[in-house]
Amino acid sequence: MNIGIIGAMSEEVEFLLKDMDFERSEIKANMKFSLGIIHNKNVVIVTSGIGKVNAAVCTQILIDDFNVDYVINVGIAGGTVDNIYPGDIVIAENLVQHDMDTSVFGDRIGQIPRLDTFDFKCDKKLIEHAIVACEDISGHNYFVGRIVSGDQFIGSIDKIRWLNSEFDCLACEMEGASIAQVCYLNQIPFIVIRSISDNANNGAHMDYEKFKDIAVEHSTKILNNMLKLI
Repeated sequence: MNIGIIGAMSEEVEFLLKDMDFERSEIKANMKFSLGIIHNKNVVIVTSGIGKVNAAVCTQILIDDFNVDYVINVGIAGGTVDNIYPGDIVIAENLVQHDMDTSVFGDRIGQIPRLDTFDFKCDKKLIEHAIVACEDISGHNYFVGRIVSGDQFIGSIDKIRWLNSEFDCLACEMEGASIAQVCYLNQIPFIVIRSISDNANNGAHMDYEKFKDIAVEHSTKILNNMLKLI
């Protein structure tokens, strides 16, 4: 079994390298893929870079060149509902690309033309594992629901409210839905998990350095716990 782990921030995957029995690394598409073993599982750890194209390229390489059986993506996101605060965790149930818009042809915003699904659903068993993993985190809440992605940094409260109204989502970020699409097309089980850094909807923000430490701590617990369960 091979498990691909994609981090949106290098800080969130570097800690895993310390826990890994390192075997080798390869550079592909200017990304470093590190191979080794954690909790008796073969893992490939990589930082994709920001944005949907980077994330999609990274995911396809994991599938084609490293034959991964599962893809786990961790990173940060902004909350889009009032009761989600910095440090909380959102586990994606499904994902949509909010910046896909062919509504002029009658498609719903977010629908990828001629694709047989509107959203990309995470693997149910991986969701269950993620929930169990999050129960080891104290002081912050976790939520399960839709995450939306787009090649935009969303800082406008009006846009946040529109995203929530249009997509009934819990969080927004810039990579997850493209990873989800690639996995869907290749029939690879996947999960996307996000640490919340801010929420324009309720005015909650956290100092980046403080948040980074919290996000890394949460990612460490979640990924280690999930690798034991898979």
